[in-house]
Amino acid sequence: MKILVLGAGAIGGYYGGRLAEAGADVTFLVRPRRLEQLQRDGLVIESPAFGDAKLNVAAVTTIAGTNGDRPQYDIVLLTSKAYDLESALDAVRPALGARTAILPLLNGYAHIDRLTGEFGEKRVIGGLAKIQATLSPEGVVRQLNDWRYITFGELDGHESTRVTELKRLFDATPILATVSQNIRHDLWTKLVHLSTVAGMTCLMRGSVGEIARTPEGTELMNAFFDRNVEIATRAGFAPKPGFVAEFRTLFADRDTAYSASMARDIERGGPIEADHILGFMLERCRAFGLDDALHMVAHTHCKTYEARRAANRLP
Repeated sequence: MKILVLGAGAIGGYYGGRLAEAGADVTFLVRPRRLEQLQRDGLVIESPAFGDAKLNVAAVTTIAGTNGDRPQYDIVLLTSKAYDLESALDAVRPALGARTAILPLLNGYAHIDRLTGEFGEKRVIGGLAKIQATLSPEGVVRQLNDWRYITFGELDGHESTRVTELKRLFDATPILATVSQNIRHDLWTKLVHLSTVAGMTCLMRGSVGEIARTPEGTELMNAFFDRNVEIATRAGFAPKPGFVAEFRTLFADRDTAYSASMARDIERGGPIEADHILGFMLERCRAFGLDDALHMVAHTHCKTYEARRAANRLP
């Protein structure tokens, strides 16, 4: 199985790097500066829990050749941010053969509709990652805790040869891979989680624990969470009771430092996935005729940040 990983940042570098470390046929499609780092230093992973690695990996900046002699990949792993999806697709289109499957590890759900609309459902594998990692300015992929999960599955729920083979490759790594028979439900469940935590921690500029320590913080988080659960339920993907109970407990935890990566992106002045996460849920909230007040405030808050950032012409 030949795998093309778009990007060698925190997500692509970790998942693709661990596959390459285990002997899988992996090529990274990266920008010129990242290629220079990889050629000079190798792909460096630092993981106190699962071991460091320094790997010589195959990496390119473009997919060269004509249609007849371009390399044919079985899986293209998309690890871009949602706001870079269109440029990511432009970059990988030359690598897509007749049987190539696209496996996105993007946050949210809107990208699934985008990909199936262009390539068809049979060419897309749903996927999600659970990891805390970062890419240092020097190009080191640093794993920050013991999360190293990946879940993927065919959109129609059948267990295909390609997902079985991909799981076999991941099973040779420290990564814990699961093949899902209902990946659409899994994606919606993560979206409920992410949109709630991102909306609240961005809006309040604090962690879940800091919000919980305010007089009405837990009540507010639960109100937003309840509306997101209702949106998912109306969409046909009701979260399981255990998931709901887990987040009720989280939102009452006054000591947790947990916050969304979107909130950390705001703090560092970076781009954010406001439309892909909060805008998507706002649209669904309105489509189902539900009270959209909290969603409108959370989305508008993040769009205001984007407007200020654009005015300052930040990259």
